[in-house]
Amino acid sequence: MKRVYSAADPVLVGYLKSVLEGHRIACFVKNEFLRGAAGELPVNECWPELWVLEDREEWLAGELIADALAPGTGGDWTCAECGEICEGAFGLCWRCGALRTGRE
Repeated sequence: MKRVYSAADPVLVGYLKSVLEGHRIACFVKNEFLRGAAGELPVNECWPELWVLEDREEWLAGELIADALAPGTGGDWTCAECGEICEGAFGLCWRCGALRTGRE
């Protein structure tokens, strides 16, 4: 198991978990319910952490997280898989579910 992300915002960690699960990467959130211990424990020790189960998926998970956190280009893009035109705010094709590659 490898930790791939940690943040004070549990909603952001939950979103990134769903991104990884959408790419069939087995993962879980550690410290999900530890917020109440902040003050008794160092605050950053209570942050939710996103972990992947398979060490070999650490790199891919990191790439997906970086893509999810990158600011959108704002321009429309064409899906490399099905040719559908998608709005720039989206990282996945609405028609076929393919990930935006950045080469559009």
